[in-house]
Amino acid sequence: VGLDFLAAVFAIAIVGAFLTMAASPPVAERIGLDTFHFAKRQIIFIIVALAVMLGASFLGPRGVRRAAAFATLGAISLMAVTAVVGTEIKGATRWLHIGGFSIQASEFVKPGFAVLSAWFFATRRFDDHFPGYILVGGLYMLIAGLLILQPDVGMTIVISAILAVQIFIAGMPWLLVAVIAMLFLGGSVAAYLSFTHVRIRVDRFLDPQAELGYQVGRALDAFRNGGWSGRGPGEGRVKEVLPDAHSDFIFAVVGEEFGLIACLIIVVLFCFVVLRGFSNAAKDNDLFGLLAVAGLLTQFALQALVNMASTVNLMPPKGMTLPFISYGGSSTLALGLALGMVLALTRCQAGQRGTP
Repeated sequence: VGLDFLAAVFAIAIVGAFLTMAASPPVAERIGLDTFHFAKRQIIFIIVALAVMLGASFLGPRGVRRAAAFATLGAISLMAVTAVVGTEIKGATRWLHIGGFSIQASEFVKPGFAVLSAWFFATRRFDDHFPGYILVGGLYMLIAGLLILQPDVGMTIVISAILAVQIFIAGMPWLLVAVIAMLFLGGSVAAYLSFTHVRIRVDRFLDPQAELGYQVGRALDAFRNGGWSGRGPGEGRVKEVLPDAHSDFIFAVVGEEFGLIACLIIVVLFCFVVLRGFSNAAKDNDLFGLLAVAGLLTQFALQALVNMASTVNLMPPKGMTLPFISYGGSSTLALGLALGMVLALTRCQAGQRGTP
């Protein structure tokens, strides 16, 4: 079950390991680290994430819910600790240093929230006395509040999108949907008015006369230089000048060195994973499985979309990694858990239908 889905995920991971080796050496040398410092760490992260994915894929629905509850509780606890003793980087306090590693706990709250909210919605559908809507609303407000404290507006938007997709699929009353939509719109306006970096990025994006930000401008130059087929492996120059060439702007390195064709192949792989996952989930009438898979895949798809769209200036830049391709241990491990849960839930559904 899901072998083609699994193959596509492994293909993305292999591409990610290769691209990290191509993009990260100049960044590492620029800050005085070993040439392949980031590459070696990311390969380890990818291997562990794939192991987590395969392990999670053998869970049953109850095991998935338990894993989600554990991940959410742990992430929320660490996010609260991060708000007090976390390390501030570029004006945001999102990372907690433990040993020689930096943990961004908010990455793990995304798959946990997607599954728990699906569980609460599905249980409420079959038991009118179960306070599912209240539990989802309370959990969302707690997570969103902790994210705003960091601040991490982008992650808040991802959590909100997961909730919005699940509300749509669950068929909640339109009045409640309208209220939630107004709250989301109000939150977006509040973020624009409250956070200077958000306002600057939005204003720069909306003003056609405004000068592009440094990283976005260099990224667009890289795509122009790459053309259809690219300049060739190792021949790119954008990675020598972009501080985040190995993480948020790694897609620009792909465009310059391997060209538009390689970029389109990566887009197709992401689209296949998302569409195949939805297709597998839609074959069963289990509301919990459908809502959980929809939330998990929304997280995966939105993260990829935001990264690629901001790199080519289709939306304001937001520091969000490209799944399994950008450097980032917490993000990679959390995505491995999320896709493992997708495999587990679609496998369980297939087993219940009597198919292999």
